[in-house]
Amino acid sequence: MSKLTFSDKDIKILKNNPNVKRISELAITYTDDFKKRFMEEYLSGKLPRQIFKENGFNENIVGKKRIEQSAWRWKNSYAKNGIIGLIDTRKTASGRPLKRELSSQEIIQRQEAKIKLLEEQVNLLKKLDKTERRLVNQSYELTANKIFQLIYETIQQNNFKNMTRYFCKLLCVSRSGYYSYLKASDIRSVREKSDLKVRNIILKVFNRRGYKKGARSIKMILENEFNLQYSRKRIRRIMRKFDIVCPHRKPNPYKKIAKATKEHHVVPNKLNREFKQGMPGKVLLTDITYLPYGKNNMAYLSTIKDASSNEILAYHVSNRITLDIATNTIHKLMKNKKITLHKEAFIHSDQGSHYTSPRYQKLLNGYGLGQSMSRRGNCWDNAPQESFFGHFKDEVDYKSSRTLEEVKSKINHYMVYYNNYRYQWNLKKMTPIQYRNHLLVA
Repeated sequence: MSKLTFSDKDIKILKNNPNVKRISELAITYTDDFKKRFMEEYLSGKLPRQIFKENGFNENIVGKKRIEQSAWRWKNSYAKNGIIGLIDTRKTASGRPLKRELSSQEIIQRQEAKIKLLEEQVNLLKKLDKTERRLVNQSYELTANKIFQLIYETIQQNNFKNMTRYFCKLLCVSRSGYYSYLKASDIRSVREKSDLKVRNIILKVFNRRGYKKGARSIKMILENEFNLQYSRKRIRRIMRKFDIVCPHRKPNPYKKIAKATKEHHVVPNKLNREFKQGMPGKVLLTDITYLPYGKNNMAYLSTIKDASSNEILAYHVSNRITLDIATNTIHKLMKNKKITLHKEAFIHSDQGSHYTSPRYQKLLNGYGLGQSMSRRGNCWDNAPQESFFGHFKDEVDYKSSRTLEEVKSKINHYMVYYNNYRYQWNLKKMTPIQYRNHLLVA
C-alpha cells in the first residue's frame, strides 16, 4: 500500500470518478469494470499511467506508486485466474464458509456465472489472438523484409501502441532491424520502381522471338540488341522476385541406343572430347532424338552440329527411324553450298546402329569424311550434341503439333533462330554464325 494519503479535497474529486467504487484517506477501491477495461487496454499495448489518465485519474492525486502497485496486482490476478481474478470478492467471500451442500439449482447458477465470466475473458483477448495468429501464419517462410512489412501493416491497421517489441519477439526478428526497415522506406520505394522498369525490359527479352530464355541468354541479348548492361546477378534477382521462370531440361529415359549387329563396325574415338578446336567445319557431331507429338505420334530429328561454332549445319525430320534419316542428313550436309568443310573433316557419333551400318560408313567414305565414335554408353563423349537436343526440347513446343508438317515448321523456325539469333555464353556472347565468321577471320 502506498504511504500517500488523500485529503478531503482529493477524496471529493475521486468520488466523482465513475471508476471509483470506494475511497478513504488511506485506500481506493476501483470498480470491476475499470479493472477489466484496464487489462484490455494494457494487453493492447498501453502503459498503466496512460490508462489511468484516459479514465479521468489525476496522476498527482493517485500517485505513481499506487498506480504501479495496482497494475502489478491486477496483472498477477489476471495471469492466475483471468477476468475472474479481477472481481472484488471481499464481501461475497467474507464470513464463515458455507457448510451445507449446495442445491442443484445453486450449482447450475454458479456454473452459468462462471461460463459468462470466461466468455467475457475470451472476448477480451479475441482481437489480439486473431492478430497473433495472422502474424504467425503469414510469417511462415517469409524474408525478414516481408515480416517487417507485415508487422508495420498490423500495427497501422489495428492502431496498436507499444507492441513493436512483442511482435518482433513473436516472429523472431530484430527490433533494430524493424526500425531500420522503416527508415529505408524512401530508398525501398525508389528501388521498387527501378525493379519494375527492369522487369518490363527483361520480359520483352524473355519472350523474344517466341522462345523463353535464361539469365545468361537475356544478358547477351540486352548487350547485343538493346545496348544495355545488366549483371547476371541483377537479372536473376529480378527473375526470382517476379517469378520469371526459365524451363529446365529433364533427362530423357525413353532414349535407348540400338545394339549393333555383328556385321556393323565400330570405329575408334578420335575426338576424345576435344570439341573446340577453333576450326569451323572440321569436327561435326551428329545424333538422332525422339519427338513425341499429337496423340501417340512420333517424329525423329537427325542433326549435324559444328563443334567449334555450335552451328547446326544440316538436319532431317522423319516419322520413321530407319537408316535413311541418317544418310539423308549427310546428303543435305554435302549439298549445302553455304558450308565449307575442313579437309580433315570427320563425323563423330555414338555407337547406334545407324552409324555402325556398312551402308552409312560407305557413304562417308564416298564423300571423303572421316568417322569417330563415342565410347559405348558414354553420352559425355558427344555432350555438345546432347546439349543442343536438351535446349531444343525446352524451347520448342512441338508436343502440341497435330501433324508432322507442323513439327517440321516449328523445327525450321527454331533452326533459323538458333543459328542466327540465339546468343551463347561460351561463344564470346555471339550467335553460332557470328562466331563461325569470327573464327574464319581469326
